[in-house]
Amino acid sequence: MACLKLPAAAALLLLCLFASSASAEDKPAAPAAAAAPKTSKIIESAGETQLPNGVGDVALDGACKADAAAFCKGITPGEGRVAMCLTRRIKQAQQGNMAGRMVRPKCEEQVAAYKVERSKHINKDPALARACKDDAANFCKSVSDSSTPGSVLVCLREKQRKLTTQCKGEILRTQAEIAEDWRLDPQLYSACSASAAKLCQEAEPGTEVDCLLASSKSLDWSCLGHVVRVEKEAAGDIRLNMKLFRACVNDQKKFCKGIEPGHMRVQECLEDAMDKAGFSGGCKAALEEVIQMRVADFRLDTGLLDACEDDLRAVCSTSADKMEKSSEEKDRAMACLQQFKEELHSDACRDKVQRKMQRMSRDIRFDDVLANACQADRKSYCPEVQPGSARVIRCLQDHRSSLSQTCAAALFDHEVKMAEDIDFKYPTRKACAWEISNFCKNIPHGHARVIRCLQSRLSDEDMSPECKAEVVRDQNRMAQDYRLNWRLKTACKADIGALCEGLCNDKEGQMCGGVVLQCLQDKQDNLTSPACQEEVFYYQLMEVTDFRNDVILAEACRADVDKYCKDVEPGEGRVHTCLRHNMNFLSPACAREESKLQALEYRDIRLKPKLAKVCSEERAVYCKRVKPGKARVITCLMEAMTQPNFGTECRAELQQRQKAVKNDYRYDIGVMTGCRNDIEEFCAEEKTKLRGNATVLRCLVQNFEKTGEPCQAEMSRAVRFALWDYQAGQALTRECDADVDAFCPKGAKARPGGMFTIGAVGRCLSKALVQAKSLAPACRQLVLVAAPKDSRVYLTYPESTGALMQKVAELQRAAGLEAVLVDPYRRDGGSVTVTGWVALACMVSLVLVSVGGMVLLARRLTGVDKPHTHYVKSGDA
Repeated sequence: MACLKLPAAAALLLLCLFASSASAEDKPAAPAAAAAPKTSKIIESAGETQLPNGVGDVALDGACKADAAAFCKGITPGEGRVAMCLTRRIKQAQQGNMAGRMVRPKCEEQVAAYKVERSKHINKDPALARACKDDAANFCKSVSDSSTPGSVLVCLREKQRKLTTQCKGEILRTQAEIAEDWRLDPQLYSACSASAAKLCQEAEPGTEVDCLLASSKSLDWSCLGHVVRVEKEAAGDIRLNMKLFRACVNDQKKFCKGIEPGHMRVQECLEDAMDKAGFSGGCKAALEEVIQMRVADFRLDTGLLDACEDDLRAVCSTSADKMEKSSEEKDRAMACLQQFKEELHSDACRDKVQRKMQRMSRDIRFDDVLANACQADRKSYCPEVQPGSARVIRCLQDHRSSLSQTCAAALFDHEVKMAEDIDFKYPTRKACAWEISNFCKNIPHGHARVIRCLQSRLSDEDMSPECKAEVVRDQNRMAQDYRLNWRLKTACKADIGALCEGLCNDKEGQMCGGVVLQCLQDKQDNLTSPACQEEVFYYQLMEVTDFRNDVILAEACRADVDKYCKDVEPGEGRVHTCLRHNMNFLSPACAREESKLQALEYRDIRLKPKLAKVCSEERAVYCKRVKPGKARVITCLMEAMTQPNFGTECRAELQQRQKAVKNDYRYDIGVMTGCRNDIEEFCAEEKTKLRGNATVLRCLVQNFEKTGEPCQAEMSRAVRFALWDYQAGQALTRECDADVDAFCPKGAKARPGGMFTIGAVGRCLSKALVQAKSLAPACRQLVLVAAPKDSRVYLTYPESTGALMQKVAELQRAAGLEAVLVDPYRRDGGSVTVTGWVALACMVSLVLVSVGGMVLLARRLTGVDKPHTHYVKSGDA
């Protein structure tokens, strides 16, 4: 067909698309036939009507006689064939694709008048009437064009989804004609001609309806109803929106070639291509205008309404009719679709909601709730910021602290809704396009999976600075409130309800700050969901990496960071290191939060990147099967430090950690959890004096006998480690400094990392205690606490034990058995020899057998074990 060579302008393309409806015009004239009837009653319910010009075509004896003879030679008049031929010639000439003679203006007017007249009654258009006869009988039997011109066609368009294919094709042709000339919709023109004359005098042909819709606030109800109806009928097909079609004709060829029009397919394709290079500004502006109209009036979003009809009823307990009657119901329904997107039954509905949220994330105009709430704030803080590409939303975020309460609440709700998918984080998605396609190409979108992928690659050298900045910014923001962290919010829903109930008002617009996140950390040992445990741990990784990800600490340390760490770049724990170097100068609130975070780090080796790195080999060799968390891996490594091949770097890092643990009980997860109740009972006052001086640990040592078994076990381990890695002047072990100088070899205290059990110094002090040497009372108590439970009694009464061994030594000398049972001269503290221990075991066994025999004899003599018969008397049942 020749039309395929023409420019893709609206009218020409429409003529090509609907040429099948008038294919007879290209056929040679048929032999002379009987004259066409002057009246038509194909659809009886519509009423009988007279055909235009007697034959149902443009008159050939008036202004169009010469033009019809010149351009439509051989075409038999009737059913609009000549009118279609002349219309095509007119449009070709308008596009400059025809040379020579053109259709005269008078004829153009006559063709238009014929179409206007034909549009008033469906039976005036025989091709349309025949194609839709059965459908009219099924759906529009009670409608008549005789009483209300154009009403049958309006009825059929409302039922378009249920029509036969043949009728749909003819209906689409009439809609295309209306898109070119709005007068061909009699009801619309009758209701709105006065308003159009007043409001749309400058509108280009084919854009009158768009102009009226843009001026909707100035229209009367009758006109507005018909404008909305026409826009709704045409919303799904770009060919029926002349303004959009003309603006995007080249972009459609370039980016959406082969996409079949209808059902929003072309519009959605163009939306997806808006940010691609070469996309025209005119098409982008026209698309955004159409989207904004759909946002302003949900009835125009026919794609979403059609796809979500069932889900609106099943999931949101509403319908389009209810939404149309109440703006509150409309807002509730739209919020419901977004909130329960994952629970929608229809994939098509889910896709439409996804697209709607994507639009909302990139332009404030497409989120009517946010746009209305922030209208004044936008004028105050972002007057020069152009909409699109999330620029206005980013501007409002940058002025968050100054926003009105209404705007701030709406902005927060917007961010919560957009936390679930990278597709809803427009600036990040744009800045990280390369990283997403390369680092995360096989990761499905949604459930914040791509967001987590990008976060995990922050240290990758190939990540661009722009992408890294956006990902870090997003991390900092999600740390402000747990609901902005979609993965944590979802995984921890049950645990938050059970453990952190009442800490935060969870209503829309109400921010929680970091209180819920802090609660989850404080109670992480009570979390029941493995997924929640994992997400809380990941949040802790974010905290130790960047101080800004701990909103409570960041607020407490704001002034201290400005004062001591102003030039330190956040990230990789650098600001935390700076603050800890200045710990003695920090404000009490900042020091408290930094110490709390430091204690958290000691729970898990993965939260200490340097320690995890330098001890990776030792962990693989000695602690391969140890599950991370609760300091299990670190404890395992400490116990393995005596191994001959243990790395020096790992040992040094562990000893550095142990130095902090010896000074603050909060860094020892075992003591902190095992002794929690005992601390509250015996050391409540000392707990308020934490300054890294082992105040609480020393209190627990003093009250050791009063504490419970869990606390005793953890304190014994903690003190044993402290004595094993003894250093003079340490707060916990300084009471032993004088005794170490007095009783231990001069080199002992300079040998950290020696034998594990009690270590060089611990072993020396225990030997001194066994030998009844006079240790300082506080040092003696430390040695007793450090001793294993089964040997603590042996060390508690060394005088009795020493006297017994001395007596045994005298007896063995008298018998000539020198150093057989005990050796009082041994220097390692083990005075009892192996033979002595065996002899002692034999003696104990003999005593036990003797005592057992005496008990058995006593029972026999007293008759306890004499045989007897037991009688039972039964009563009547």
